Amino acid sequence: MRAIPLPPVPYGATAVRPDWADLPAELRAAIAARLGAPVTWAGTAGGGFTRGFAAVLHTTAGDRVFVKAASLVDQRHLSDWYAREAAVTSALPSGLAVARPRWTLTAAGHHVVCMDAIEGRMPALPWRPAELDATLLAYAAVADALREPPVTLAALGAPQLADLARADLAWWAELAAGREALPDLPTTARSRLDELAALESLLPAYAESRSMIHCDLRVDNVLIDAAGAAWLCDWTWLCYGPAWFDLAGLLVTAYASGLDADGLFGAHPAAYGAPADALDAALAALSGYWLIRAAAGPSTASPHIHAHQRWSGETALAWLAERQGWR
Repeated sequence: MRAIPLPPVPYGATAVRPDWADLPAELRAAIAARLGAPVTWAGTAGGGFTRGFAAVLHTTAGDRVFVKAASLVDQRHLSDWYAREAAVTSALPSGLAVARPRWTLTAAGHHVVCMDAIEGRMPALPWRPAELDATLLAYAAVADALREPPVTLAALGAPQLADLARADLAWWAELAAGREALPDLPTTARSRLDELAALESLLPAYAESRSMIHCDLRVDNVLIDAAGAAWLCDWTWLCYGPAWFDLAGLLVTAYASGLDADGLFGAHPAAYGAPADALDAALAALSGYWLIRAAAGPSTASPHIHAHQRWSGETALAWLAERQGWR
């Protein structure tokens, strides 16, 4: 396998967020009042690509929580996402390694979500095999629990990955047909547009499912606690789909770490019963999506998001090219 560089910015340092002191005084007072004690320390989350407030807070009462907040006016999409995450994590089956919400609050024009704070850290890249094993174990439990989603979770409503694949994961077909301007692409992609489009086109039919998945499973949505167990975070994008799609997205960074990503995929319970070319279909769709998003114009998100998308797209494409024997 050829050497692949790691992301240009470590995933623990991609965020551009307000600190606790930057929040309106009225909002800080409302959060402290809901916590029942003054805040003595705040550690802003360094990972992620949104500009919403996200921090671990300590109080004089000895409490430790994770709080997210976003403006209902200037960041309405974020406040909606935070509300969605709170609803989803409240309804996920018990026993999963997922932070649960304690309460939500609307104050000073902001929506606030308070969650259990996980005593942990983001996995480093390259992946340490033990940390990846712990993450794959945690996801196996999630995939099993969501094979038949509980009624409370299904009642929230969720999109079908198959529909998302048709609407937003079919960029190679757009490029091959000339309906989308050709951005700066790796040589592998420029010479294989039709083949990439054909693989990508398999995903909608493969993605039809009654199971639910995380749909944004990646290294910076994982925390490893002191005991070495993995916790899965950021459940905003829950959808109906096959668990092997989550697994494919997560293992892009395993491939970049020099690990046997093919073997890890094939041995995981989430991949049992997957079509033989399911991984190729997922990698084609994901690589096209990431590379097109990386070439988009200025973003209101973190300035590092396009570098993340470019690196992810190139890495997924390299893995797919290796699997296909493309030169």
